[in-house]
Amino acid sequence: MRFLTTVCVAGILTLVGCSTTTRTGQYADARVTNSDLERMVKDKLALDPQLSARKIDVGADVDKNQVTLSGEVPTEQMRMRAVELAKAARTGVSVVDKIDVKPTEVSRADYTEDMARKTRDKAKETGDKIGESLEDAWIHSKITAKLIGDASTPARKINVDVKNNVVTLRGQVESLEAKTEAERIAKETDGVKRVNNLLKVRPSAS
Repeated sequence: MRFLTTVCVAGILTLVGCSTTTRTGQYADARVTNSDLERMVKDKLALDPQLSARKIDVGADVDKNQVTLSGEVPTEQMRMRAVELAKAARTGVSVVDKIDVKPTEVSRADYTEDMARKTRDKAKETGDKIGESLEDAWIHSKITAKLIGDASTPARKINVDVKNNVVTLRGQVESLEAKTEAERIAKETDGVKRVNNLLKVRPSAS
């Protein structure tokens, strides 16, 4: 009889322990606040030397397990890296990406031959054509940077040729608005004499 009583008591204590553990676990999870989640994301962003130097605002909604990122970065790679780190901050967290990509512009006086060489190397990879002058390379770098930073212009689908300060836009875009916007960006770039807009609007699927 004593043995049976001991077993029953042990069983009850085990159940109580499990119940307490479960409640504690739930309570511990419930204690995570919006501020906690924001800090978790910011700690992740701080791990990247480039991102830590940028002002990226973080908003959090624990109930939705969602964070919102906003701010500016100079490259698409940095934007994607910020989203990746935010997702790693907490299991299952979703990220609303409102980060703007605004490449840092380099003035003509600060633009060097080494920069021009790198610009030409990238241009060859995408099929763009650049004249031999430093001015042409500088203009190309400015236009492509602006296209990347503009949400309505698919920079990777637009070829930008520059020769003797004359810009030629080639490729396909999704709308007439995108074609017009790409031309506007090119025309308003310092140093550009003329723009030949050869962009074609992709036929809409019927």
